[in-house]
Amino acid sequence: MNKQLAFVIDMKRCIGCDTCVIACKVENDVESGRFRLKVLDSNRDPIFEKPQGVFPNLSQQWLPTMCHHCVDAPCISACPTNTLWRRDEDGLVMLDEDKCIGCQRCGEACPYDALSFDAEHGTADKCTACAHRLEVNEAPSCQVVCPTRAIHFGDIHDPGSKVAQLLATREHKVLAESRGAKPQIYYLEP
Repeated sequence: MNKQLAFVIDMKRCIGCDTCVIACKVENDVESGRFRLKVLDSNRDPIFEKPQGVFPNLSQQWLPTMCHHCVDAPCISACPTNTLWRRDEDGLVMLDEDKCIGCQRCGEACPYDALSFDAEHGTADKCTACAHRLEVNEAPSCQVVCPTRAIHFGDIHDPGSKVAQLLATREHKVLAESRGAKPQIYYLEP
C-alpha cells in the first residue's frame, strides 16, 4: 500500500492558542493577512452548530485547519495550468508557483477554504505540510510547536505510526465528507 501522509487533530486537546498558526506563518514566511493554517472557533465560525451545550454547561471547541491534501482534490482539477498536483510518494498536494497564473480557480473549488492568494506575487499559496522540513526528516512546524500535542502528522498506512494508531483507537471524522474530496485531515472526536 502506498504511503499516505495525513494530519490527525485531537479536538479534545486543542485549546485554540494559535501557536500553530504563528509557527506556520514564521516557518513559511507568510505575510500578515494571509494564512496557510487557521484555527476555527465554535463561538464564531459557522462550521460549528450553535450553541455548544446548554447554559450553564456550555463548551467551546477549536478546529485547526489547513490544506486537507485530498485524495481527490478539487483544486487540482480546477487548475487550468497544472499548477497543483498530488505527489505519488506520499499523497501531499503541492503547488508550483512558477506555473500559477493567479486565476484563483483552485481557491474557489476547495471545500475547505485552504488556498490563499498572494497578491504580492500574484499566485495561490497553501500548506505544504512543511515539505521542506519533511525532506530532512523533521515534522511540520505546527506539530512541533503545539503545546498540548493536539496535532499529529504521519503515514496513516503505516500501522506503527502514531497517526494510524490514533485512527484505529479513537472515533474520528473528516470535514465536508459529502463533497467526495477524501480529505487527509482527521479530527479525533472530543
